[in-house]
Amino acid sequence: MNLYQASHQWASRPADQRFTSLTELHDHAVSIREHSHAKCVSSRAIAAQPVDGDYKALQVVGPNGAPVNVSNWAFGQLAARAGAPAGYLRDLPAPVAADCLNYGLQVARDVSDIGILLYKNGGEPELRAATGPNYGRIWNSVITGALIQRFGDGVTGDFRVPGEFGKAVTVTKDNTTLYASDRDMFVFLADEQHRIEIPNRRDGQPGSMARGFFVWNSEVGSATLGISTFLFDYVCCNRIVWGASDYNEVKIRHTSGAPDRWLEDVVPAIRSYANSSTGSITKAIEDARAAKIGDHDAVNAFLAKRFTRSQVGAIQAAHKNDEGRPIETLWDAATGITAYARGIQYQDDRVKLEREAGRVLDMVA
Repeated sequence: MNLYQASHQWASRPADQRFTSLTELHDHAVSIREHSHAKCVSSRAIAAQPVDGDYKALQVVGPNGAPVNVSNWAFGQLAARAGAPAGYLRDLPAPVAADCLNYGLQVARDVSDIGILLYKNGGEPELRAATGPNYGRIWNSVITGALIQRFGDGVTGDFRVPGEFGKAVTVTKDNTTLYASDRDMFVFLADEQHRIEIPNRRDGQPGSMARGFFVWNSEVGSATLGISTFLFDYVCCNRIVWGASDYNEVKIRHTSGAPDRWLEDVVPAIRSYANSSTGSITKAIEDARAAKIGDHDAVNAFLAKRFTRSQVGAIQAAHKNDEGRPIETLWDAATGITAYARGIQYQDDRVKLEREAGRVLDMVA
């Protein structure tokens, strides 16, 4: 299986959203937090108005009467709360769009609380987010701080911005895997120095794999908080992760309990991953290779509990095509699942299959 999440980030991020170390990314996240202010206001206390002399620009006036600019993302959130399609409103003249928003917020919809996030750093203030009142914000700076505590600056420690085809490179904005904008952040680090030796990697030949992980978050509601861990062969120049396996993922929605779940779920996962030795991973792989499922009927029954009939046949065929023999062990089952996943068109479906492969490996005592 190949992972394209980092490649999509690499292909779409402008220069000002790229960072060459975790410390640089952390300083940026801290500055954003220090200049942001969150509070809840009534939907009746918010009004949109056109900017004088600008046919398309809108501002929002809050309870204190001071106008603030609106980010593209926050405009979409306000439009959703007003019950109006954001894409349509963006094409309207600013005075008409303002009337539509105000009608939705103050007349058509019941009164409700809105969680607003304001940002001001020298220039005019800006509305960054307009969420529900129970939005559980986890600040990017909290996440980057935790990553620095465990992994250092992301360029000199064991876990760092990955190289190219397994070879270390000087980290620049062109090849970095550390990104953040006013909407979200994404981090990809890997330990390519301490590779895991696997005696029967492919077609009976030995090989090695590296450990890697993604972390992503949004302070404004555009994405969940999540961390995924995996093993992989190498990362190419356009940041595609090749030959990935053992993909595991933890996601946390930004509900009111999200900050507590960050402490309960994600921080321990980061700590465990940082402290785990390559030896323990190698042992887990060896144990999975030794964990026999049973005969052909037992393998069919094992897979049938987790997949449809057509998927069971496809998984078995994918494994036999790659390895030249039928599935016999838990490791075989996991590699068969990932081999089948490579042919799935949609990424979400591929990731679901990879998660199931990870659960199979978790069954090793």
